[in-house]
This record gives sequence, structure tokens and C-alpha cells, in this order.
Amino acid sequence: MNMLAPRIARFAVEVVFDLVCPWCWIGVRRLARAVARRHDLAVEIAYRPFLLNPDMPARGMARAEYLQRKFGGEERARRLHAAIAEVGRGEGITFRFDRITRTPSTVEAHRLVRLAAAEGRAGALVEALFAAHFSEGRDIGDRATLAAIWAETGLAGDPAIHGPAGFGTDAVHADNLRAHRLGINGVPCFVFGERHAIAGAQEPEVLDRMLDIAALETAA
Repeated sequence: MNMLAPRIARFAVEVVFDLVCPWCWIGVRRLARAVARRHDLAVEIAYRPFLLNPDMPARGMARAEYLQRKFGGEERARRLHAAIAEVGRGEGITFRFDRITRTPSTVEAHRLVRLAAAEGRAGALVEALFAAHFSEGRDIGDRATLAAIWAETGLAGDPAIHGPAGFGTDAVHADNLRAHRLGINGVPCFVFGERHAIAGAQEPEVLDRMLDIAALETAA
């Protein structure tokens, strides 16, 4: 053992997010980029659900109806989406909002992320779900679609089976409630080392500074 080797700081970063939030995909990509270049850190990324549309019917709703309710119509939404797509291109993301025909409930998808985390594959599934929704226009509220994405990500077993206690949709709602109780009212939100939170799809340089803070506090 090399006693002079620098000590690697180990801590967790919680990503509070929703799968129908385009800024969350951008934020997750930026965090991954910031973490990847920090070889002095051992960062565990944990994904926590935040339901932007908690009252969304289980079968979701037609995209046009959703855009009317949320943005007042498709024209305003189209302008916002164009700006988001431009930012996304800088992160290697291809947003195809025009392919989305339904806005889903994300409860079941978040449940699968929780299951994947138990196998150490949450990050891969989150990326696949974002791509399915925003790039391919697939309905990630549909259980058959989710099962297909689960298999495509290389995960084994039947995701329809809830597994051990704590892996049902009740756990998703509990985590969502926890986020609100912590004062989180928008996503993405990143919590570093259980102490410092920052909201928004921050630039990697900002995330890097937050990693520094968490690393120093871990060492202390």
C-alpha cells in the first residue's frame, strides 16, 4: 500500500429528477461529465424521483392537451422546445419533441429506476428512459414499453414484479414527498454529500465546484 497516495474522497450525489423534464436529462449529462473527469473522487450517484405531474392519470394524456394546459398551446411550447433542443445539442442530446404523442405518468418508470439501482444499473436505465421519451417518442408510461426498455438496457427478469418490500410505486410517492419536505420544488436538483443542494441544469464548472466542497467536507 502506498502511504503517500492521495486519499480518494467518497460521497454520494443525489439527483432529484423527473423523466419528463428535458432539463433533467441535460443536468444528468452535465453531472456525468463533471464526475468523469474527477479521478480524485469516488462519487456514488443516486436517483430520486420528483413527480412534476403528480395528478397525471396512469395512462397519461394526449400531448396536445398537456401542452395546452401547461404552456397555453403548442406555439409557445414549440419556442421553448427549440431553445432546449439547442442546449441539448451541446450535450450530445437529440431532442425530438415532435415525436412525443403522449405525456406519460412517470411513477412506474421511476419504480423501475429504483429496481435497476438495486443492480447497480440505475444510470443506464435513466439514460435509456430519457432517450426513449425525448428522442424516440416512446410512451414510457406504458408497461409493455417499459418492459422492452428494461430488456434493451440489458437488465434481466420481469420488471412487472415489484420484488422485495420498498420497490413498489408507494416507494416512489414516498420519495417524492420527501423531496417536497426537504424544500425541493423544482428539478433537476443535485444534493452533494447530503448537505449542499443546487437546483437547475448547472454548467459542469459549477457542478465541479460543488464536488470540491463535498470532497473537502468528506475529508474533514
